[in-house]
Amino acid sequence: MYNSYGRIYQKTFKLVSPILPWRNPELIEGVNSLDRLPEFIKTKAISRLLIVTDSGIRSLGLMDSFLQGLQNKGIEYIIYDKTVPNPTIENIEEALELYNNNHCQGIIAIGGGSPMDCAKGVGARVAKPEKSISQMKGQFKIRKEIPPLFAVPTTAGTGSEATVAAVITDSRTHEKYAIIDLSLMPHYAVLDPLLTVKLPPPITAATGLDALTHAIEAYIGRSNTQETRKYSKDAIRLIYGNLYEAYSDGTNLQARANMQKAAYLAGAAFTRAYVGNVHAIAHTLGGFYSVPHGLANAVILPYVLEHYGKSVYRSLAELADAAGIVQDSDSVDEKAVKFINSIKSLNKKMDIPPKISGIKDRDIPVMVERALKEANPLYPVPKIFNSDDMFKLYQLIKE
Repeated sequence: MYNSYGRIYQKTFKLVSPILPWRNPELIEGVNSLDRLPEFIKTKAISRLLIVTDSGIRSLGLMDSFLQGLQNKGIEYIIYDKTVPNPTIENIEEALELYNNNHCQGIIAIGGGSPMDCAKGVGARVAKPEKSISQMKGQFKIRKEIPPLFAVPTTAGTGSEATVAAVITDSRTHEKYAIIDLSLMPHYAVLDPLLTVKLPPPITAATGLDALTHAIEAYIGRSNTQETRKYSKDAIRLIYGNLYEAYSDGTNLQARANMQKAAYLAGAAFTRAYVGNVHAIAHTLGGFYSVPHGLANAVILPYVLEHYGKSVYRSLAELADAAGIVQDSDSVDEKAVKFINSIKSLNKKMDIPPKISGIKDRDIPVMVERALKEANPLYPVPKIFNSDDMFKLYQLIKE
């Protein structure tokens, strides 16, 4: 009964999706593209900005020349740099206060997925000041244009610069949930590979595997389209061709640029085709233990793919072809298994642990319940999991 309801819900959304007013962000790409942004902003008649980032980005000096460029163009700005991993409602409210008090006209998010999610949350509150963040949980609770939003990723993984979702953590309940609305798609995205050069190898690995998870879950789900399948395959090709090189040699600008494009394409795929059970589980680990999202996805991904079994073999075989890791003579089953094993191998080469430490047995029942609630009926997964499936997976991933 529940499975039937979930599938009807997902089919309905898939039918409606092509006629929704999707917005693709205008891309500003290439080395030093961030330095071109002040002039671009000036052409949009924006004179006061809120910049949302985190203390790490600010301390690295990644924004220094950009901030000087804003000053040179006479554009005023205020910086909120207290965003934490898995951004909280408190982060959004603090940044919103700065936005309102300084009469800002637009928002720039500089960083990984956390500053971008925080910035989207601010945009949602500006658009709907009478609604709290918790009241906007779920789908299409905003339905109103947010201020101009510029997304400047400094990692190559989350794809938030291409998505309609903001993932927020309620620090009181440890619940992590998404706000999903077409209006949250950034208006502009800056893909400057120089911003990722200083990214440490462990973060390069985790964020790159986050992008891989997005591409795979979008592809194997039941809401994919010809467009999203192409996005996913193109992202897979770029990730398999560049992630380990970016991890091994962070100064390789071509590998860095290719990973930024892969993350963007994977984001464009999953924002239209959705993710799946990997994300549902990862969000609970972020909410309860602040496990970085990319790291959680990287660890969980092969376990979930194996648990899906043959229901995903044909899709995984096609992705294995795109990744260039199999022979034409391999069977569908052989290709699928090789693809899952290639993820395990990539994890191992980049020192991603095979398990998540610190998971408490007493928390698992609540996490199972929340993961199931997140996944069903929203995520068009290839196979709907029940409580036993989820419980088994938490046991498999915990150290």
